[in-house]
Amino acid sequence: MENGPANLGLIFFPAYDWAISPSHPEREERLLYTHDQLREEGILDLPEIEEWRPEKASDADAERVHFFPLGLHAVAALPHMISAGGAITAGKLVAEGKARKAFALVRPPGHHAGKVVHGGRGFCNINNEAIMIARLREDYGYRRIAVVDTDCHHGDGTQDIYWHDPDTLFISLHQDGRTLYPGSGMPGELGGPRAWGSTVNVPLPPRTGDEGFHLAVREIVRPILDEWKPELVINSAGQDNHFTDPITSMSLTALGYAEMSQMINPDLAVLEGGYAIQGALPYTNLAIIMSMAGLDWTRVKEPMPPEGPPRTSRKTLDYVMGLADFIRDKRSHPPEPSLTGSTLKGGWFCRERRIFYDSHPADPVTQPDWPSYIDERREERLRDCPDCPGVLVIRTASDLCGPRVFAALPLSPCARCKEIAEEVETTGKGQF
Repeated sequence: MENGPANLGLIFFPAYDWAISPSHPEREERLLYTHDQLREEGILDLPEIEEWRPEKASDADAERVHFFPLGLHAVAALPHMISAGGAITAGKLVAEGKARKAFALVRPPGHHAGKVVHGGRGFCNINNEAIMIARLREDYGYRRIAVVDTDCHHGDGTQDIYWHDPDTLFISLHQDGRTLYPGSGMPGELGGPRAWGSTVNVPLPPRTGDEGFHLAVREIVRPILDEWKPELVINSAGQDNHFTDPITSMSLTALGYAEMSQMINPDLAVLEGGYAIQGALPYTNLAIIMSMAGLDWTRVKEPMPPEGPPRTSRKTLDYVMGLADFIRDKRSHPPEPSLTGSTLKGGWFCRERRIFYDSHPADPVTQPDWPSYIDERREERLRDCPDCPGVLVIRTASDLCGPRVFAALPLSPCARCKEIAEEVETTGKGQF
């Protein structure tokens, strides 16, 4: 722009040609109503906001983050690659100074996709934010990055990717996993043995409203961000905490979302869930966009029930304060390996996992014989390295394939960990 960068770059990708099924809640209308609302309000004509087209993520972008035992294109179709590319475009706008902030309004979502991908989980096949982060690190040299996930469902895939990464802070605010998919994200899940405290989970009771979320951000999220001092803050901006969402049980309003975004103050946001297609998403997206662009969001009007906006109970507010104390105490005390889900054996931190895939593959039409439900058996071994965070060796198998072994290196690996990763890549064998 002639007068300097826009306050906010917007990237839209509604994925017209992709859906899990025609009536599935994760469908193109999620973004079409929002786009219509923004045009009706004249938001896209404001000088503070500029719209950009998404690029397509490359195979290398996805494979920099994920391991695909069946191959990338068995589980990710073109819309997944463009959705991830929209996140990359947002990241590049900020990294290159073309926008002060950026918001990728894209689908399909991605935060349930973890380090290994055998199929889809929770409507997600590849992780848009993680692919963007890896590209930003590769091309622009970022290191310390924070992801704050405000989707109603725990961002278990993002947590999985960064569980052993001390350079990525992952914070998830979500409906308590005892009451909602994917059933994870408990307060004691605080990261791996070499990255303790870099994962933070804030499970909130059903019907938590604006006051509860804002208290959690003020007492938990904001102090940790201020202490950690990330170079970039990314918001996984799921909007299914809204009080009208059909598949969740929370009570945020559009203005509550906007104020929460202002408190978190992200450099980048990437849309995740949100399935109240007409009643919430156009208003919530509008309010968040205005908040990120530095505009007055307080005048956004959304349909309200006759009794007014939902309130957060005193019991929930007290619970949030207790949760803040618990997380603060646990993060300050390095644990025994067993508290991270690992055991130390012969110089390696070991853990076993079972991971359930509930979604169809990339294209149910061309892959009709694939099961809708896949069970993965995984073993992970992290080297207890004295010189770096350690190489991670993963052995994985599922209903669709026999054992495969992969290795993942930290950002700054030592020579020995590099050797181990190269051996795994060459031989397909690891410490198993």
